[in-house]
Amino acid sequence: MDTISPSKVIELRQASFAWSENHSPTLIIEDLQVQRGEHLFIKGPSGCGKSTLLGLLTGINQIQSGSLSVLGQDLSLLTSAQRDRFRADNIGYIFQQFNLLPYLNVVENVTLPCQFSTLRREHAGKHPEQMAKALLHKLHLSEHLLHKPVVELSIGQQQRVAAARALIGHPQLIIADEPTSSLDHENRTAFIELLLEQVNHVNATLIFVSHDPTLEPLFDRSLDLRQINQAGVEQ
Repeated sequence: MDTISPSKVIELRQASFAWSENHSPTLIIEDLQVQRGEHLFIKGPSGCGKSTLLGLLTGINQIQSGSLSVLGQDLSLLTSAQRDRFRADNIGYIFQQFNLLPYLNVVENVTLPCQFSTLRREHAGKHPEQMAKALLHKLHLSEHLLHKPVVELSIGQQQRVAAARALIGHPQLIIADEPTSSLDHENRTAFIELLLEQVNHVNATLIFVSHDPTLEPLFDRSLDLRQINQAGVEQ
């Protein structure tokens, strides 16, 4: 029987997923492994299964066959509530549309994960607001913006807030889902360089999903999902 390696953050083997019993699988992956501390770039056009894969890695959805472990945890052994807790404690997520709360200011948005995870609150220290401000400073967000509503920020500024929110409390795995799609190439590159710097600072693993292959050189490894998804294009 295979054992879970502590050096691997993700181990996906002989895994398949379908949205219902009446549909063909949208994802069939024989083997995917991500090493601890790795910066992995996953590319592919819309419909190739990127969002489906992220849903599995975060425990939002479950594979129907095969095995999946994240940070040494077999997600199939957890209840839905336990997967929610695992995700809140261990995974920082940067959404394509950022998903910031408009009625909260910048610092309040960044510290939000500490409200849902005792572990991340402990890692953030007695005053999570101080860690939030430190992260925002390292991500080059001006101090005068810290207490403004996020709706008053530019897209690039909101992007930095979303990154700080994902990083606060030192989650072990950071997942970024097309977070640079609204930026021009120069700003995309600058943001990713800042993100990688902060991911290294908190000793996290980064999975960055994008359809833009020009970003590949910034990462340790690049993976075309079309080449490993044996199910082909999603229906």
